[in-house]
Amino acid sequence: MNNQKIRHLIEPEDFTLEELNEVVALGKKMYEAPTEYKRACEGKILATLFYEPSTRTRFSFETAMLRLGGSIIGFSDANTSSVSKGESIADTIRCMSAYADIAVMRHPKEGAPKLASHYASIPIINGGDGGHQHPTQTLTDLLTIKMYKETIEGHTVAFCGDLKFGRTVHSLIRTLARYNTKKFILISPEELTLPDTLKRSLKEDFDVELQEARYIEDVISEIDILYMTRIQKERFFNEADYARLKDCYLLNQSKLSHAKKDMIVMHPLPRVNEIAYDVDDDPRGVYFKQAELGVYARMALITKLLGVDVSC
Repeated sequence: MNNQKIRHLIEPEDFTLEELNEVVALGKKMYEAPTEYKRACEGKILATLFYEPSTRTRFSFETAMLRLGGSIIGFSDANTSSVSKGESIADTIRCMSAYADIAVMRHPKEGAPKLASHYASIPIINGGDGGHQHPTQTLTDLLTIKMYKETIEGHTVAFCGDLKFGRTVHSLIRTLARYNTKKFILISPEELTLPDTLKRSLKEDFDVELQEARYIEDVISEIDILYMTRIQKERFFNEADYARLKDCYLLNQSKLSHAKKDMIVMHPLPRVNEIAYDVDDDPRGVYFKQAELGVYARMALITKLLGVDVSC
């Protein structure tokens, strides 16, 4: 590590808009010429501390570090670590700081990565904490929007599904508001609407227009970017409530026929039953490309937090 002040990414607002733009621009360069960065993090080690299941976030971070020439250590199940013996986050991260140069943490409890950052002597990245924040998914989403829509600003963006517990939604919607997005359409069942505190802060801090809807088909013709999310079984305490809501929304070709030709459909994945398979071959369905771009967004983030010179 160099002597610069340690930076963490716990929520998107830890970065200025200028810094977010730098990461997005670098991610785009890395996507276009990945081999130019294959030794950028040679000799560096990434620790992946996943207390909660993950596919894309964990593997994309590991792929990102390997493509940068670095190495990885960590766990994908806390029960295989000393956490199962009762070790605290503070003690785990103190030890990891001696073993790695940077760490990414996913945890079911909100605020856990922030707590870890207070005890770390290496950069900590929040890989998702409960239903709170998911800042690296936001970086992935910004890069995807930039690639497909050319600009991040000025779009009508709709979020559909679980807006109450969806940490990807919570991170992205406030970030897009910082980019002067003036209209959001919120599509969800009444039980899963965006939290009132977040709606209030969006209006007070950014003066955005929020339109609420119950059905995709009522608003799909207005949308530039449709961000689909699954109904998250793991966030429910009541199995009956989950069963009643899990099939609320399904995007299919019939509904897409009323959408703009240049609308894009995004999804942080995993998909369960909210996007029909007949959407996969539609050029507007960019969610698998979005998952691929996550590697490059995270490559850019790792180099930034490590202070690596990647000027080419």
